[in-house]
Amino acid sequence: MTGNDSVESLGRKVFFLHPSALIQNEVIEELAQGEFEVYFSKDETKLRHLLKKYPESIVFANISDGMKENAWEEWIKSIMMEIPGVDIGIITYSDDTSLRHKYMELLKVRCGFTAMRADLPSVIKQLESILNSVNAKGRRKYVRVLTDRETNTTVNLPMNGTFVTGVIKDISTVGFSCYFADDPELVKNSHFTDIQIRLQTQLIKAQGMVFGSRMHENEKHYVFLFTQRTLPEVHIKIRKFIHTLLQTRMDNEFRR
Repeated sequence: MTGNDSVESLGRKVFFLHPSALIQNEVIEELAQGEFEVYFSKDETKLRHLLKKYPESIVFANISDGMKENAWEEWIKSIMMEIPGVDIGIITYSDDTSLRHKYMELLKVRCGFTAMRADLPSVIKQLESILNSVNAKGRRKYVRVLTDRETNTTVNLPMNGTFVTGVIKDISTVGFSCYFADDPELVKNSHFTDIQIRLQTQLIKAQGMVFGSRMHENEKHYVFLFTQRTLPEVHIKIRKFIHTLLQTRMDNEFRR
């Protein structure tokens, strides 16, 4: 799979560099709920190194924090020159027309100039529009995360008056795949109204059906799809879990 093929199928990573508390706690959370694969970093040097590994990423630089203006300008110029596949946008708490002119007209950043002085819903809507315009999601609609190496990511299925426990291999807000130590021989299209999903420290309940199964090495992996009767708050919790887990893994990459 080439880089472009990977971007098309998996989407693009979105980084916020030197986000304020508001951006980190509100904007990023909302974008994660919108199924964007979004991260934050407070270290421009480490992010530059990581962007070479993910050269099709998108970076929103909060130029109101972290560095002085001339340092921001040099950093952005160097990224655009060294890693041309990276798209950069500007976020600022100032709406200085000279700054806007510099980044939009002279440097020609491709992901806009977003002033945080606007009301928050408008800011989020603007960022979503920008991300959609640069194909941030690719062909995928949902962010999926592999979980089989995580502790306490399990599923309990009610069967014959008891529960059988499996290990969740991956999960998104559409569904999940799992495997069992002893194959329960689930039948395709079987419905379960009381699926208990443990995502580390939280337990959530959902409704789903068996979409199918496949063999992986010597294990049978079952694929479940959530039904429309699964409550909206379940999807919110799953998205938050996915975002938190991906950020933790990205933090580990920053430390390497």
